[in-house]
Amino acid sequence: MQPRVTAILVAPGGATHLDRTLDGLSRQTRPPEALVVVDAGGRDSAAGRLSLSGAAQLTSVPPTTTFVEALAHGARLSGSGDAEHEADEWLWFLGHDNAPRPRALERLLSTVEVSPSVAVVGPKLMRLDDPAVIAGFGETVTRYGASMALVENELDQGQHDDRHDVLGVAAGGMLVRRSVWTALGGFDPGLPHVDAALDFSVRARLAGHRVALVSDARVASDGPPEDFGQAEPLGSGRRTRLHRSAQLHRRLVYAPAAALPLHWLSLVPLAVVRSIWHLLTKNPGAVGGEFATALRAAFGGTRIAQARRSLSRTRTTSWAAIEPLRATFYQIRERRVTERDALVARGEDAGDPRASFIGSGGLWVVVLTAVVGAVAVLDLLSQPAVTGGGLLPLSTSLGDLWSSVGWGWREIGTGFVGPSDPFTAVVAVLGSLTAWSPSTSVLLVYLTALPVSALGAWFATRRVTSRAWVPAVAAGVYALSSPVLSALQTGHLGAALAHVALPFLVWALIGSARSWAAGATASLLFALVAACSPSLLPALVVVWLGSLATRPRGIHRMIAVPLPAVALFLPLAIVQIGRGTWWGVFADPGVPARTQPASPLQLLVTSPETGLNGWTRLLAGTGLPAETLAVVVAVAVLPLALLAVAAPFVGALRRAVPALALALLGYLTAVAATQVSVSAVGSDSVAVWAGSGLSLYLLGLVGAAAVTLDRLPRVAPPAGVLVAVTSVAVAVPVLIASYVGTSDVRPSSGRILSAYVTAEAEASPDVGTLVLTPQPDGSLAVSLERGQGATLDDQSTLDATSQRLSATDRDLTVLAGNLVSRSGFDPADDLDRLGVGFVLLAGTPDDEPAAAALERRAGEALDGTATFLPVGDTSNGLLWRYVAASERPDDRPDPGPLRPIVGVTWALVLGSALLLALPTTPRRRRSRAGVPEAEQPATTFDEERDD
Repeated sequence: MQPRVTAILVAPGGATHLDRTLDGLSRQTRPPEALVVVDAGGRDSAAGRLSLSGAAQLTSVPPTTTFVEALAHGARLSGSGDAEHEADEWLWFLGHDNAPRPRALERLLSTVEVSPSVAVVGPKLMRLDDPAVIAGFGETVTRYGASMALVENELDQGQHDDRHDVLGVAAGGMLVRRSVWTALGGFDPGLPHVDAALDFSVRARLAGHRVALVSDARVASDGPPEDFGQAEPLGSGRRTRLHRSAQLHRRLVYAPAAALPLHWLSLVPLAVVRSIWHLLTKNPGAVGGEFATALRAAFGGTRIAQARRSLSRTRTTSWAAIEPLRATFYQIRERRVTERDALVARGEDAGDPRASFIGSGGLWVVVLTAVVGAVAVLDLLSQPAVTGGGLLPLSTSLGDLWSSVGWGWREIGTGFVGPSDPFTAVVAVLGSLTAWSPSTSVLLVYLTALPVSALGAWFATRRVTSRAWVPAVAAGVYALSSPVLSALQTGHLGAALAHVALPFLVWALIGSARSWAAGATASLLFALVAACSPSLLPALVVVWLGSLATRPRGIHRMIAVPLPAVALFLPLAIVQIGRGTWWGVFADPGVPARTQPASPLQLLVTSPETGLNGWTRLLAGTGLPAETLAVVVAVAVLPLALLAVAAPFVGALRRAVPALALALLGYLTAVAATQVSVSAVGSDSVAVWAGSGLSLYLLGLVGAAAVTLDRLPRVAPPAGVLVAVTSVAVAVPVLIASYVGTSDVRPSSGRILSAYVTAEAEASPDVGTLVLTPQPDGSLAVSLERGQGATLDDQSTLDATSQRLSATDRDLTVLAGNLVSRSGFDPADDLDRLGVGFVLLAGTPDDEPAAAALERRAGEALDGTATFLPVGDTSNGLLWRYVAASERPDDRPDPGPLRPIVGVTWALVLGSALLLALPTTPRRRRSRAGVPEAEQPATTFDEERDD
């Protein structure tokens, strides 16, 4: 008797291919006896308007019904309930996009007629938009249970026509014996989206039936089942979640009863491991789905229990029977190589020439700036550390260095519990690079700041220019500039690091709209720049918002760029706002240092301090009027400014406007910084360092000038040379500051206090040294330093910006005032309570008479106090020892649970961003102008496919 075939056709909303599929059914050489159209399109759908006759019928399901659920509904509706009738009846599953070739059903039936053991058969699915390409041909699972298409998106050359027996076939075009369908209970309700057909095929195999492919039966396909009825293909995160959910469901259903508890316990730990892998492979959208699917599988026991009972009831063979049909290691490796090759092929962009780092002068500029930088700081290399200005040596051990990071006890002044500055984490990372001598890492910054700045500027400029030599000019101008050189010579380590990181941040932001790795890199650099120079925070936020507004298509990759910075600054901001000093968030990290803020006109010529980048002091003995000198410096900066201003008028408005906006933001930040004083040094208030804003200002000017040079005709090379020479000449005084004695930074052995105190601190790490520092106005500054002295990682803007004294601080100031006056005051009780073992009277310059007079009187008072024993003159000043010094009482308060909370939060946020930033997949190949394709650079791995 001829087998009877019932076609189940599902038509979702927007079924644009329905007419084509119905036409394909009508042209079948062996047409089906019955047709059931399942309308899942809702009101006014295409299927709802069909006029069916004969053995065809129409049924409706809710629009939210998935493809496999609609197929199951159609199969139930078409059933007769007669077991004898169903024994020779077949169900043919089709979607609206599964237009069959004329002989598709005939060839499927031919296979099952000659092979009675075959209960499920599938056609070769061809791409609807390109019928010569195989969309899918057979399915299998890996050793770990992940589903995998045997053939996918390959040009059909008959290379797979010898495939026959397989583990599974796709639902689209599947032909299944109704009796087997009924016995197995149809598709598993726990797999409504993907892997339903694969799971049914596996259960059919375990029930003793065969599953086969028919290579000469062809059916069209417009996409996988999860995209069925969708206006747009699902995103990578949603797709990954559906497949992972199906995999976990099948794993718990297929697992032996003895192994089920182990699989259940491993769900959440595996979600953590796989989330790290998703970050590494630039698929952060799948991280949330990992935990959601793990929890759903762990606590969705009803459907899993039903599926296990159904499998146990129908299984007649062992799992070893299907073992040969699993994916082999060779198949998996071949699939990965094929996907990688296809990904690289899609990323080729040979029509986009860019400068070569080696061939276009980038390497030579980096080498030149490295040599200049080394010569500029040569005198600092005689010692393992540097000090002076805003610098101090670092702690001598990594334990001490990292203990200052996060929430905890701050060993500065009389001490307090609170959050560290974000810059402290940067210092800890730096110190870890030279773990044997953490302070040496600061020397490495001094040696590498200029060449790394040049490298970043070269890559950032290369993003917006095509001429090979322009990035080299921009790199030299940006690296050998006064903002970074002034920061180095005054000890503003954070500002120098921000100058280095800013071009890399711009480079990453440009690419963040199309790359998860670039977006994550931008977030880390955003946090680094903000931590090093908090005054740049407003400008950085504006730049980020501008990036979101101008490139809305990449907003999902850029939206979290400020997240690491928010995590770092949130504890500090909460405490500062809570005590009414919210502006303290913008204070410069490190040691507060006296500076003379420049005027707005001097800021225009990139001078962060009064003195025109040191030219005023350098030429003080020449008699040159200050007004004339200012004009000369302005003229030297003029070529760069003119090229920058001309950028919007050379036909590159889209590149010029952002660069000029960057320059304007930087200049406004620098001007605002000179007007804001949030910390103090002794009796003097200290303005925020303007050099960080000038770094951003200069970067914008250099970028705009590079755009102009990229578009100028023949005069471009001479103009570039002129800009390079004049711009670098402006910074010559700060470049040679170490040699002319104008630098605030000097070499250091790494010892903060005298050798005598350091030796005592080896035995008593908590010993206190009361440091008395006469001020230029005749007042006295007092501080209490523990152990070997205050280090750079001990510094806190919470202490520097404090507007009121604590009770202990008031006692400290009263004690200091009594010590430096002849009052007969007995300080023993206060010294014991504070744990003071030494008193240091810091030396003062001879050109400060009020301070020198106070130093003399204080020295006489301390010499006249029997409580103290004079030690002598040290490198830091006059030192006295408290003869009755005792161990400091351990009264430090417990930091509480906030310390682990802050630490774990920082680790999670920064760690996730770091994993996402690591390059792991092929990047687009950049071509070089005038170079044949065969000689183009090989593909590397710093940019990924973004779905």
